[in-house]
Amino acid sequence: MEFQWKGVMPALTTKFDEQDTLDLTLFEKNLQAQLQAGVSGIILGGTLGEASTLVQEEKELLTRTALEAVAGKVPVILNIAEASTADAVAAAQRAEKIGADGLMLLPPMRYKPTQREAGIYLRTVADSTSLPIMIYNNPVDYGTEVTLEMFEGLLKTCPNIQAVKESTRDISNVTRIRNRFGDRLKILCGVDTLALESLLLGADGWVAGLVCAFPRETVAIYALAQAGKLQEAREIYRWFLPLLELDINPQLVQNIKLAETMTGLGSEAVRAPRLVLEGQERQHVVAVIEKSLKVRPELPEYLGLLK
Repeated sequence: MEFQWKGVMPALTTKFDEQDTLDLTLFEKNLQAQLQAGVSGIILGGTLGEASTLVQEEKELLTRTALEAVAGKVPVILNIAEASTADAVAAAQRAEKIGADGLMLLPPMRYKPTQREAGIYLRTVADSTSLPIMIYNNPVDYGTEVTLEMFEGLLKTCPNIQAVKESTRDISNVTRIRNRFGDRLKILCGVDTLALESLLLGADGWVAGLVCAFPRETVAIYALAQAGKLQEAREIYRWFLPLLELDINPQLVQNIKLAETMTGLGSEAVRAPRLVLEGQERQHVVAVIEKSLKVRPELPEYLGLLK
C-alpha cells in the first residue's frame, strides 16, 4: 500500500483479558472507533502497545487481526524496537511478510549506542526491507537522539526512510527539520502536549496516545488546524490538554487504558510488571478524566475537512 505520512496515527494499546491473553474483541472495538473518527493509519507494538511484554506470536496475531479489520482503509504500521541488529532485521522482514504497510523504527534498545552505531543500525534495518519507515526519535525516554546530521546520511542512502516521529520535546526542531530537509522527511509529532503547536509549525501529522480514548477529538484538532480553523482547534485543544498530560507520565499506559475504560473503548488490564493504578494516583487520574468528560465539547463537522 502506498500512503502518505500525515494525519492522526494512533499508537494503539494492546488489550488483555482477565487471563492475561490478548482480548481481540476489545482491540477490534477500539480499532473501529479509530477508523470511524477518521485516523489515517494505525501503529502497533509501541510503548502504549506494551510491546516489550509481548511474545512474537502475539505481535503477529495483532498485526494479522489489524490488517483484516482495517481491510486496506488505512496503513497498518508495526513498531520495531529491538536490542540487536539481527533481531531488528528479522522483525522488519517478518512484518513485511505478514503484510504490514510500514514500520516505525527505534534506535537500539537497552544499549546506548554511539551516533555511528545507531546510524549503522538504522541503515541496516532499512536496507533489509522495502517497507516505508518512520524513525522514532525520542532521546528523552530512550536515551539516543537521531540528530539532523544522522538523518542527513540516512536520507541519502535509504529512500524508504520517509518520516520522523518527532519526540525530542524541542518544538523548534520541527522548523529545523523542515529547513534542512524540506518535504523529503515528513514530520509527525510524537508528544501529545505539543501536537497543535507542531502542526501549526508545519508538522504533517500526529502519532497520538490519548486518541485511544478520544479518537474524534484528536482527529478534529488535526483537521481543523489543517483547514485553518484555528480558533475552533484551540478551543478543543485547551479542553484536551489536562487529558493529554496523562501521556507524558511514566504510567502513561495505565493512564490511557483507564481513560479508554471510562470512555467505553478499552479496559484497565495491563501486563506485569505494570500494575493497574490504585490509591491516590488512580483517584487523581479518574478526577482528571471525569472533569473533562463533564465538559466534553460538542465537535464541529470535521470529517469533510480531511484531505
